[in-house]
Amino acid sequence: MAERLTLPVLPLREVVLFPGVTAPIGAGRPATLRAIEAALATPERLVFAVSQRQNVENVTSEVLYTIGTIARIGQLQRGLSGMQLLLHGERRGIAIHYTDKEGYLQSIVREAEELQPLNPQDPAYVALHREARVRAAELGQKSGLPDEVVQQVLAGVNEAGRFADLIAGYIDISPAQRQMLLETLSVEERLRRALVHVQRQIGVLDAQEDIKSQVQEELGERQREMFLREQLKTIQRELGEDDERDDLQELKDKLAALDLPAEARKEVDRELSRLGRAGRESMESQVIRTFLENVAELPWNVRSKEHLDLFEAQRVLDEDHYALGDVKDRVLEFLAVRQLRTQLDAASRVEAEADVKAEKKAEEVAAGEATDVPAATATVPAPNVPGRGNEDDRAAKGPILLFVGPPGVGKTSVAKSIARAMGRKYVRISLGGARDEADIRGHRRTYVGAMPGRIIQGMKQAGSRNPVFLLDEVDKLGVSFQGDPASALLEVLDPAQNDSFVDHYLGMPFDLSEVLFIATANFIQNIPGPLLDRMEVVDFAGYTEREKREIARKYLIPRQFQENGVSPAQLTLTDEALSEVITSYTRESGVRQLEREVGRLARKVARKLAAKELEQVTVDREMVDDLLGRPKVHPEKMARADEIGVATGMFYTPTGGDIMFVEASTMRGKGELVLTGQLGDVMKESARAAWTYARSHAAGLQIGDEMFDRDIHIHVPAGAIPKDGPSAGVTMASSVVSTLSGRPVRHDIAMTGEITLRGRVLPIGGVKEKVLGAVRAGIAKIILPKDNEPDLEDLPKEVRDRIEVFLVQELGEVLALTLRGASFREGRLLFGDEKNPRDVMPLSGVLRH
Repeated sequence: MAERLTLPVLPLREVVLFPGVTAPIGAGRPATLRAIEAALATPERLVFAVSQRQNVENVTSEVLYTIGTIARIGQLQRGLSGMQLLLHGERRGIAIHYTDKEGYLQSIVREAEELQPLNPQDPAYVALHREARVRAAELGQKSGLPDEVVQQVLAGVNEAGRFADLIAGYIDISPAQRQMLLETLSVEERLRRALVHVQRQIGVLDAQEDIKSQVQEELGERQREMFLREQLKTIQRELGEDDERDDLQELKDKLAALDLPAEARKEVDRELSRLGRAGRESMESQVIRTFLENVAELPWNVRSKEHLDLFEAQRVLDEDHYALGDVKDRVLEFLAVRQLRTQLDAASRVEAEADVKAEKKAEEVAAGEATDVPAATATVPAPNVPGRGNEDDRAAKGPILLFVGPPGVGKTSVAKSIARAMGRKYVRISLGGARDEADIRGHRRTYVGAMPGRIIQGMKQAGSRNPVFLLDEVDKLGVSFQGDPASALLEVLDPAQNDSFVDHYLGMPFDLSEVLFIATANFIQNIPGPLLDRMEVVDFAGYTEREKREIARKYLIPRQFQENGVSPAQLTLTDEALSEVITSYTRESGVRQLEREVGRLARKVARKLAAKELEQVTVDREMVDDLLGRPKVHPEKMARADEIGVATGMFYTPTGGDIMFVEASTMRGKGELVLTGQLGDVMKESARAAWTYARSHAAGLQIGDEMFDRDIHIHVPAGAIPKDGPSAGVTMASSVVSTLSGRPVRHDIAMTGEITLRGRVLPIGGVKEKVLGAVRAGIAKIILPKDNEPDLEDLPKEVRDRIEVFLVQELGEVLALTLRGASFREGRLLFGDEKNPRDVMPLSGVLRH
């Protein structure tokens, strides 16, 4: 049985050591140095030199091959960066086990037994051995080694196995191929593989010699001149000068083919002349060339063929979006007007051309020059029709639409659907955070790195002069010392000016009059007045819970199932589960967060399906918590009982509407008003107005004078969220009067409206979102200002059928509805018996749905 040795391991990177071969090795890794020191401490100075499978710094047993070489350390030289040593391979070894000992690897190594041929005198084996020696000598000679050295080295090794190792140690092959030869224990097979590599090396050297000979032949005197010329061409080609000439001519041809306005053609010709005079390597040449390339890529005379089919537009909008009935109606009205005005313009041009022909015919008859040959009309220009354009393909100028609504309600996707319905190209730019006028108008070419503004870049991207151009997040434009980008948009969005829009980079007019601009915004109050005046507002309201369910069923769930590799047969969501996701895991007017949550749920199920834990699952309400975790949203719910000093209001945020509770309480003090809950200035003023109204009407409200000697504290939860706006006036008044008079406020009524010191109730905004928020909270009775009655038409029919709306004009009507035991009659607020409070009496001005 072969001897077993316990040796320090010397890992080799990109090196394979063969038995009988001496190789210099550099060592610098701490573990390697410790292994060498351990070997030097023994008399034999043996190590197990084995190659790494991967070139990594920290070596473990997994990255080492099993077969290596038992080697002896020869000469050694220490340095600051490590050691330089000579390793002499003695015999092959097989690592039985690797262990970590005192910071270096150690291995139990068994000597590998080579497989000798059964008959060393076999003619085939002898011939193979001789051929390997002949080819090895030939390779040494072709490599430039002296013949004496080659013969001396080869003569020093007689045994076939050692001779194969000698060849493998010096020929130019990869470490993996060397390792394969090391692991080949059959001497005959190893010798054959080594001979193949030697023969391949000889072939490479012969090919190199042939190439060298051919090149030298071509360098004769007769071909010297040709060679120099070819070399010159090669240098020019490497420098790109030939391509540059071709590219420049191609650029000139593209510019010549453009139907440019006279002013633009003059500027382009001037820049081409400057480019011809400028040196190719100059900075000016690069600037001019970049400018001309931008001009050539703009759609000066390229249009998309527009088709205005209202039935097709209706189909596209219904296919891409659920609900949004008002928005779809407004878009279809817009498209219908464009269609009719385009037809009217075409008819007017035909009529005008016919009038011109008739007049010309009459003149010819009067002059005795009448002829049966029709006059040439190809050059007869169409007269200018007042209020209409004069180009055949230009549609009448129409309003610029501004889509306003909370995030995720479909503003951007509706714009994309409009482009699809009209057959136009679609391009979108985001204006959020733009703080420099140059973002819109571009930089002048005098600046290094100048480029066109976003408008011109968008037109270049569209490749058409009549795209649908979406200006996204127009309400988030910034202002800085470098200019106001909103002011730069005034020219872009003004139909009377944008036919000659001048970008600072181009320095020439570009016609934007055929572009259909659509802008989007979340907060209309953040848009400057002059810019807002140029656009027609289309409001996008939030979705109801039922609409969100339908959108999820039709669009979100199929898309997320496909993206996450889940089929409808594997995963089913019940309506109850979907409602749970909507109410407990999202708080928004749109459906963006809803889609993320559906995707998260699909990924949770996909993991279980991939792990074979499930084959099919139907997710119900109870499973939602298990998959998505605890609910993220805790919406306000209707209070359980009437309370003194607690009134229910309504508010609106970009994420949708909701209810809030206004709490009021009295305490000993000096008759002061305390306000908490991060209230804004306008909301504080509403609280002071409610306090003043209560004091001025104390007798009618049956409030004792002693109550005004106490402090009153008004608080609006949640305290960490800033709040502002005048619409909480009626809520604060109800809360204040309730706590001062000791009468509870009805918990099943939500209210909104601004108040005055005289008790008038003024209209507010966001009615639809506020009412939807109250309905989600379980409240079915709503108090609104009388002037907001038209806003009720915006509510979905299923919501109008579920609620009872009270329209009020005076604060007395509000208190009669909200305070138990109160009524409003003939302009006076009346209270009944507190021990037996009666319901609110019917009021004129109350609208019930």
